[in-house]
Amino acid sequence: MRATIIHAPGDIRVENTPEPKITAPTDAVIRTVAACVCGSDLWSYRGVLPVTGPQPIGHEYVGIVEEVGSDVSGVQPGQFVIGSFVASDNTCPICQAGYHTSCQHAQWVNGCQAEYVRVPLADGTLVATPEQPAGELIPDLLALSDVMGTGWYAAKAAEVKPGSTVVVVGDGAVGLSGVIAAKELGAERIIAMSRHESRQKLALEFGATDIVTERGEEGVARVKELTNGLGADSVLECVGTQQSMQQALQSTRPGGNVGFVGMPHDVRIDGLQLFFSHVGLRGGPAPVRAYLPDLIERVFSGRINPGKVFDLTLSLDEVAEGYKAMDERRAIKALLRP
Repeated sequence: MRATIIHAPGDIRVENTPEPKITAPTDAVIRTVAACVCGSDLWSYRGVLPVTGPQPIGHEYVGIVEEVGSDVSGVQPGQFVIGSFVASDNTCPICQAGYHTSCQHAQWVNGCQAEYVRVPLADGTLVATPEQPAGELIPDLLALSDVMGTGWYAAKAAEVKPGSTVVVVGDGAVGLSGVIAAKELGAERIIAMSRHESRQKLALEFGATDIVTERGEEGVARVKELTNGLGADSVLECVGTQQSMQQALQSTRPGGNVGFVGMPHDVRIDGLQLFFSHVGLRGGPAPVRAYLPDLIERVFSGRINPGKVFDLTLSLDEVAEGYKAMDERRAIKALLRP
């Protein structure tokens, strides 16, 4: 099969590799209908995360079940399924508490920018759609496998409530999905921090009420100006840098909450500053599996259209261009058709 392999920073290739096989009775193999490039993949592409040798890449996927192991009963061949980037059993105490990415038997799913994917713990990881989706729904459903679920978790972790004021730090696919989540959870005011016109327009379409273009201290000052000097009730941190984390913490009112889902890189938090801020801080890898049934229903009902974050569609053979376009910020998110 054809699969995406990263050899070194900036070196993305499509190569012929063996098709995945069932290796455990709890596995499933799916034929990929659509995959995509994630902002977190760019950390390896840019060399921020080390690439020690050729390795498969990609963790977002939707597809058709081709084969299941002998212990799998929740999905069956022919079904259209969506899964998380972390395989989970959906039965352990941690999963039952809603934190599937910390499942006691968690396994990271990788190599999804390919024609076929082996998914471990299929019964706990994969969720079948109620019917075969129409083609126009594929981008929306693909977004649920990571970015929409991650934006949703950011909003839940930040305790977005009806009538609240929310700030979203980051205008990538996760931040834009966070705008959708905040709107769905009833936020009255949603302040999106963005410097890019195309992303600003999409944020407004998704439900943002205000756009702040400033960053750092100037960005914080602008948020305070918009919130009568108080700061926001909830802030979604969707980047993962020192500046974005500080901007998030300082934009939150005392007693408010920050949900952070940007993969942290060289982020340091001053304990004394946090102590006196009375700001709650929660984050981590999003438990996407916990939200899939609800989000699938919202997509099929037409309530949300997160697939609009895909502004570049390519064949799998063009995946290198997808990475380049996202790295150069010419694209928000690249969808791949195997």
